[in-house]
Amino acid sequence: MTQPHSRKRVCYYYDSDIGNYYYGQGHPMKPHRIRMTHNLLLNYGLYRKMEIYRPHKATAEEMTKFHSDDYIRFLRSIRPDNMTEYNKQMQRFNVGEDCPVFDGLYEFCQLSAGGSVAAAVKLNKQASEICINWGGGLHHAKKSEASGFCYVNDIVLGILELLKYHQRVLYIDIDVHHGDGVEEAFYTTDRVMTVSFHKYGEYFPGTGDLRDIGAGKGKYYAVNIPLRDGMDDSAYESIFVPIISKVMETFQPSAVVLQCGADSLTGDRLGCFNLTVKGHGKCVEFVKKYNLPFMMVGGGGYTIRNVSRAWTYETSVALGVEIANELPYNDYFEYFGPDFKLHISPSNMANQNTPEYLEKIKSRLFENLRMLPHAPGVQVQTAPEDAINEESDSEDKVDKDERLPQKDLDKRIVPENEFSDSEDEGEGGRRDNRSYKGRKRPRLDKGGENKESGEDKIKEDVKLDKDLQVTKVS
Repeated sequence: MTQPHSRKRVCYYYDSDIGNYYYGQGHPMKPHRIRMTHNLLLNYGLYRKMEIYRPHKATAEEMTKFHSDDYIRFLRSIRPDNMTEYNKQMQRFNVGEDCPVFDGLYEFCQLSAGGSVAAAVKLNKQASEICINWGGGLHHAKKSEASGFCYVNDIVLGILELLKYHQRVLYIDIDVHHGDGVEEAFYTTDRVMTVSFHKYGEYFPGTGDLRDIGAGKGKYYAVNIPLRDGMDDSAYESIFVPIISKVMETFQPSAVVLQCGADSLTGDRLGCFNLTVKGHGKCVEFVKKYNLPFMMVGGGGYTIRNVSRAWTYETSVALGVEIANELPYNDYFEYFGPDFKLHISPSNMANQNTPEYLEKIKSRLFENLRMLPHAPGVQVQTAPEDAINEESDSEDKVDKDERLPQKDLDKRIVPENEFSDSEDEGEGGRRDNRSYKGRKRPRLDKGGENKESGEDKIKEDVKLDKDLQVTKVS
């Protein structure tokens, strides 16, 4: 048993509609994983220990603080039934295959972005020490382009909000994919340092080389840790801890954003690392020790039973409470068979990150960090008006013990087989053939360790939302 973590005031952003959005048949991105996470942490009783808010829907004005006006206008206008009118724009904005048009696309973006902006405002007001938005973390979206299942970059919007009150913000990304959209947004500034640990080499998005270090004023403020297949807990810790320690010491941020993409876990359908829930969670634990205003967001993660395990565990780490390995009964209990445990075992895949390779990366990055002026000076500016006013923030607080029935009608109708991955599994299944994120997906079933099991056999009549329904309190 680990020692109980220190307690902090934690705010959590969740909208019960988020799990209804559906990227389309066979698409690996399933917003339903956020509802699964929510339901699991409810049944662990974690909701009693934090403040739960329903995020506002981010406005076009808020989203154009980073994104271009015409791109946001396009997202607001496009629908499955009018796509033929938007052919040219779809190509221009990279919307189509990896980033499909689906019912409620714009509202999905609004909720994801609204949670991260609200979390940043809450931290700026010093009304919380840790804010969590598992519906956020969509790190590939660019100023005028969708990419890698991401349309609106909620992280960039959250960081821009934090920069109104914080001179230096640190962004850390532990998704298996490079955090290219966030890095690109802040590539030429010394006020945001981006640190990304990711698989590199013939892998989406193809960026994140060790030599990509930022430009102009931002030179040395982009830190990239390119990793190879099979990254395990001990190797990850051996590089994460010293690099983040050195970054904290030299950059001295006053706020931190951690993207907790769960596709770096063992057995992920699109990933190729071998981290356990505990190993992934150690990153949260380590960053939390610095006692800085701390925003945690979601991201990738395509074996959804493990995504919900990881984000539930990381919520408990943020709260500083221990939770049992034995999973409590929950609405999606069948997903977690055959063991029904919180923690997962690594597979037998080989770790191609040798100690020598990791040592080389570390020493090169330390050389780069030595080039930084110690705690760079930033001209203090007058804090602009907050993105959300005081009223809307306090209005959305909900009774954490209130459990309301399923809404009569879900906003979107989801096919009965939505939550089964069986169509993607096995020889000849789409998992073998479909190309996602710009390349063929790696097969992750070496030694039979990483195949899907629980997710394939979900009852078709599973009730979608016995979750805490979050409603506005007048």
